[in-house]
Amino acid sequence: MIDDITPLRNIITDVMKSKFWLYQPRGTYRIGGSGRSGGLTSGVNLQSGVLFNYYFKDMPDSNSVELKIYDDSENIIRTFKPKTKERGDRLPIKKGLNRITWNMRYPDAERFDGMILWGGGGMTGPLAIPGNYKAILIYNKDSLSVPFTILKDPRSSSSIMDLQSQFDFLISVRNKLTETHKAIKQIRNIRKQIKDVGERIKEQKNIEPIKKLSDEINKKIAAIEESLYQTKNKSPQDPLNYPVRLNDKLSSLGGSASSGDFRPTDQAVELKKELISKIDAELIKLKEIVESEIPKFNKLVAEANVPAVILQQEEKK
Repeated sequence: MIDDITPLRNIITDVMKSKFWLYQPRGTYRIGGSGRSGGLTSGVNLQSGVLFNYYFKDMPDSNSVELKIYDDSENIIRTFKPKTKERGDRLPIKKGLNRITWNMRYPDAERFDGMILWGGGGMTGPLAIPGNYKAILIYNKDSLSVPFTILKDPRSSSSIMDLQSQFDFLISVRNKLTETHKAIKQIRNIRKQIKDVGERIKEQKNIEPIKKLSDEINKKIAAIEESLYQTKNKSPQDPLNYPVRLNDKLSSLGGSASSGDFRPTDQAVELKKELISKIDAELIKLKEIVESEIPKFNKLVAEANVPAVILQQEEKK
């Protein structure tokens, strides 16, 4: 079964002569797909999202191709590349006709290694609102641009303003979660570097001031991390045993607000303000440590003339 015959409708001389081509997508409704039932006689529905068809006369180099998606104000939304860590952002390339489906979502919030949340719905990037968009296929130094449209679900009673309000709410949740998780990565990086310094100086004399300050910093950043994230979570069931922290609460709120096509409630707006205010208070504490106490620590280490590289002495036989 052919789900989209856009390329067939656009077989023109320009396409056949070009080394690459990006076909204009048809208008796409902002609705979710129904998936498959699993029965032997059932078909598979078309994947929900904007379907991009593109053509290469020859097999392109994987480092030479990108597909970028922009909103109506020229703000970049998503970038697809053949080589990327994120599976959902991987661009298929081969000689001839290719296709990729954009699920109409903005990128997810940033994560960190080992992260476990009870309510992870707010981590998912929000759906783009109905409107006009643009895609650009870049191939080496050349590019092709096409406009496309995301259409409102005709079954939805929500207005475009309602959907915009929901989007603004969800993107702010996503952005704050990303900021929070970057802070946690920074905390863990600071802790690791302090530990590494401690290992290098443990045999030296007169290091008590360094040890004292490192203990103080570690204690403060641990308290910040534990306020932002439940550090005891080691398995998906652990959130049942330990209280959820600020990032989990904010993510749960985002997950609730993303269900359906509705404007966020007044209660949801107030709760978001409260949670973000508490997160910001912790981020301010971290900023103060980074700007004042880390320089003090670095100065003490420099004055102690700590060697950058320690060579292991070979044992005499």
